[in-house]
Amino acid sequence: MGLDDKISNAAEEAKGKLKEGAGKATDDERLEAEGKVDQAKANIKQAGEDVKDAFK
Repeated sequence: MGLDDKISNAAEEAKGKLKEGAGKATDDERLEAEGKVDQAKANIKQAGEDVKDAFK
């Protein structure tokens, strides 16, 4: 897995955490849910990259 992928996944997860936190702070359920989705996407991408690395 390239460094660019790791940085991209980490940035997406951080963005999701920020969205989730902002949603909780402002009682915006939609924003909170978007943050959780962003984090899940980043985790799925990371898992896929880990699988690719395992077969190298």
